[in-house]
Amino acid sequence: MNLHVLDPAPRTYVKHIHLLARSDRGPACAPEQQTLEDVHDWLLHDATQIDSVMLMFEEFMWRCKAAGFFIDRCTLHVGTLHPRVVGFSWVWNSTDTLCDEIAADAAAVNAVSFTSNPLFRVMREGEIIKLDLETEEGRNAGSLMQDLAEEGYTAYVALPLSAAGEMHNAMTFATKRPGGFPPVDKERIRSLIDLLALHVERHIVQRIARNVADTYLGPIAGRRVLDGEIRRGDGDAIKAVVFMSDMRGFTQLADRLSGPEVTAILNAYFDRVSDAVLNHGGDILKFMGDGILAVFDQNVLGEKAAAEAAVKASRAALAAIEDLNETPLDTLPDPDLWQPLKIGIGLHRGEVFFGNVGGENRLDFTVIGRAVNETSRVESLCKPLGRELLMTAPVKEALSGDLQSGLNEMGEHALRGVGKPVAIFSA
Repeated sequence: MNLHVLDPAPRTYVKHIHLLARSDRGPACAPEQQTLEDVHDWLLHDATQIDSVMLMFEEFMWRCKAAGFFIDRCTLHVGTLHPRVVGFSWVWNSTDTLCDEIAADAAAVNAVSFTSNPLFRVMREGEIIKLDLETEEGRNAGSLMQDLAEEGYTAYVALPLSAAGEMHNAMTFATKRPGGFPPVDKERIRSLIDLLALHVERHIVQRIARNVADTYLGPIAGRRVLDGEIRRGDGDAIKAVVFMSDMRGFTQLADRLSGPEVTAILNAYFDRVSDAVLNHGGDILKFMGDGILAVFDQNVLGEKAAAEAAVKASRAALAAIEDLNETPLDTLPDPDLWQPLKIGIGLHRGEVFFGNVGGENRLDFTVIGRAVNETSRVESLCKPLGRELLMTAPVKEALSGDLQSGLNEMGEHALRGVGKPVAIFSA
């Protein structure tokens, strides 16, 4: 999952919390009148057809509101398995009528804004927290409680749902009703929360599956696998621009540095190149030692757009590596031991098979075909030709005039396994 963070205005979120999606359907997404039984039946039937946690949660809260519950603000918090995100939350309130989906990055769990929040004890220890925000003690329970009291909230309740790893999932409720929540609401909503928790568990499992598939296969391949392309041979012949990059002098680097030091340099290199590819619409299929294999699918992007995206991604990757050389990270080894970091990138356009290959019980979702092999041969010419980015004529011919005019002819070169010499261009 590549996080695309949105502007949270008119709301604000603390550092390490990122807005991913927002719904503003308001009370119109639910019936004007509901009974407890109506909400219960909806959870058992229609809610099972809603794929989005945000939309399901939003509708659930407006249905609760229509059923007479004195809830003016509600949040839902779940843990996840993701290399960059520790959890997701959904925030609804009836004042601005918005429902947000937010993500907490890895640093959020140690942030004071979280550890000083009563919600921390709920998620860490499984406690149930009840606070009277009309008292000084309740208002002083944390900065969030002070903010809620200033906004007119009178009571706050946080309770654990099922445990997700080391942390519990949780829900919070707040009301602006004078005197707080009426006692009858506790019993009325308990059965609804239990049903909602089952929906949440289902969505968490699905989201974790998507996160793992996206992380290890890439978003396009991951989605296809989860959609059922799991048998050997499943896949399609597609036309794509194939991208292949390789680090120069990696063997010598590995010989003189420790394993953790080499890993740190590799990760810095992979970060920059993969971000450039993903930000331009490419799909990374494999990290091969010190190499990266990616594709820009013409069926998805279009012939011209795929070629231009591949070239722009390549230039962005090279610029990012140059920036790393100029401003090394403090977490990397002594720059004298590895600078300058140099890479080569090869681009070629053709038909490839995009799908499952491997043994009966162990498959890999990747691309194979002549175009992949030829891209590898093109990339290997970068070093002898003294260039960082090389491409074949099919890529050049798909580019617009502006991008074509900046290319240099490098002549025709024999590629191992290819019958006749291939015209090569540098950028």
